[in-house]
Amino acid sequence: MKKIKFPQGFFWGAATSSHQVEGDTLNQWSVWEMENASRLASEAKTKWKNWQQEKFPEMFEKENYISGKACDHYNLFESDFELAKNLGHNAHRFSIEWSRIEPQEGEFDEKEIEHYRQVILALKKRGMEPFVTLWHWTNPLWLEKKGGCECPEFAKHFATYAEYVASKLGSDVKFWITLNEPTSVIASAYTSGAWPPAKKSYFAAWRLYGVFADAHNLAFDCIHRADKNAQVGFANILHSFAAYDESSLLDRLMVKIGRYIANKRMLNLTIGRNDFLTVQYYFHNRFKFPKKLRLKNKEESDLGWEIFPEGIYHILKRLKKYNLPVYVTENGLADAGDEKRISFIQNHLFWIHRAILEGTDVRGYFYWSLLDNFEWDKGFWPRFGLIEVDFATQERRIRPSALEYAKICKTNELEIKG
Repeated sequence: MKKIKFPQGFFWGAATSSHQVEGDTLNQWSVWEMENASRLASEAKTKWKNWQQEKFPEMFEKENYISGKACDHYNLFESDFELAKNLGHNAHRFSIEWSRIEPQEGEFDEKEIEHYRQVILALKKRGMEPFVTLWHWTNPLWLEKKGGCECPEFAKHFATYAEYVASKLGSDVKFWITLNEPTSVIASAYTSGAWPPAKKSYFAAWRLYGVFADAHNLAFDCIHRADKNAQVGFANILHSFAAYDESSLLDRLMVKIGRYIANKRMLNLTIGRNDFLTVQYYFHNRFKFPKKLRLKNKEESDLGWEIFPEGIYHILKRLKKYNLPVYVTENGLADAGDEKRISFIQNHLFWIHRAILEGTDVRGYFYWSLLDNFEWDKGFWPRFGLIEVDFATQERRIRPSALEYAKICKTNELEIKG
């Protein structure tokens, strides 16, 4: 065995999002859940494979698709952060729920601002650096009535909200993440139609790149007006792409197109307004013209997503040219039995370390997620957490993988076979 060291001051932690863990939110997602839970439960019998249906029969229950109390993290954040501290985390990424802060257009709730101030102070008291996300896919209902993300003034409304939050909380926050995975919303809400508003429109999808880029760019300027020393970026899901046959011009062309649409376009539209870059890595894609190819006998998560740690190395190497600090703000897998999570974390960190050695300025890693949570249109059955949650009792149980990750966090090094 040999040990590989990470850079001094490296951030180790995990991530959450407000709607997925807090409970009792009121936004366009919570409304959509109530309207679509029965349909999602019924469609599970054709959407998921037999082994998944047998392992997770709760996918057939309507209640699985309603976030409800979720993890009750809104009330339990202190004890959850204490667990994270004991696991060696020195940073934590979370999101502020826009619908709590601005429940009506132009009306800001000081009580909710104070709540998030206490969340931030609870982290800092435990020596954990807060990475604050301002938008993790949920919109206040007043904004949704105006068209949601398609509202002509979405960017302006978001920037107003961002500036307000930064002016109130900026003295305790250094790292701001404006938007979480805008391209996931473009793909799942406006291309496949799986998420609200369930609109299949390639025109709307393409237009939203500009909308989200404007929202980020305006918010970047607003946050810097509130605090010139703030560090601002957006959370970008980046895919690993490969040609099935490298000698095939068409396979390579598909990779180039996929890489531009999924990985490059949002970056190109926000050039000059990022103090740091992020990587949120889950998916590896192989293309054999004219479609994406699914290879058999590859290791998968409970969701059937291929596990391909090397992909994060190639993504990080491509980001080196931007000469900006990089944070891996999400990387995780659904693994209810906790059978693959240890090797998943270790193998991804191995490839991250290799990218660091080759010059990419990676400064932190946030596993997704700290807690089992509500996974959007899939509900509660996919288990991503370092900490297991009994959603009926809200009891927390630390998984063995969390303890192994804690060893890395506490020593700032990874032990691998030499």
